Amino acid sequence: MGIIIWLIIGGIVGWLASIIMKRDAQQGILLNIVVGIVGALIGGWLIGPLLGAGSINDGISVMSFVVSLIGAVILLAIVNLFRRGSVR
Repeated sequence: MGIIIWLIIGGIVGWLASIIMKRDAQQGILLNIVVGIVGALIGGWLIGPLLGAGSINDGISVMSFVVSLIGAVILLAIVNLFRRGSVR
């Protein structure tokens, strides 16, 4: 059941990040899920030490969702930087 929750939350986070970065029409549901999950890893790696280890690893919360969204936006900004030469 946990993997299904990861996929659903990852898809939502990836979709919201693609809307924020104005890439929504360029990626499908599979790429949204990948961006959301990888964004969660990036966000947890970057922001996790600032918030303390326990606040991110407690499961799904509003804070973990926001951290995942920030990580996904960072990931899409890096992808934009390499594809076009600018973050947008």
